[in-house]
Amino acid sequence: MNITTTIDGTSARIALRGDIDFDTLPPLRAAAQALPAHVTDLMWDLNHTAFMDTAGLHLLFAPVSPDGPDRRTTVTGLRRQPLHLLLLAADLYPATFDLARLLPDTLPTDFQRTAPKRP
Repeated sequence: MNITTTIDGTSARIALRGDIDFDTLPPLRAAAQALPAHVTDLMWDLNHTAFMDTAGLHLLFAPVSPDGPDRRTTVTGLRRQPLHLLLLAADLYPATFDLARLLPDTLPTDFQRTAPKRP
């Protein structure tokens, strides 16, 4: 996994190349924890992440550190499988996985939801 952090004022962008799973979660959390306290906006750039398991949900929705600063977290560059996982999690647990705050981008025009609708 390759992780690149870019800071511009109060915004940070963490871009990664590789999958997100429980083996790669610790270095990703460490990258977020290493951000200066003045950073209030964190964007995860997942353009080069083809696969994400439930560790990605922990990364994107759980606080990095309970004692750390409160940051607005967003994600960009979602590919098909990570996007599908986020949509499925939001369908099953909408109160826990609020995609409205996480996804500033619009969904790709060719994306079709394949998750079954809940009754």
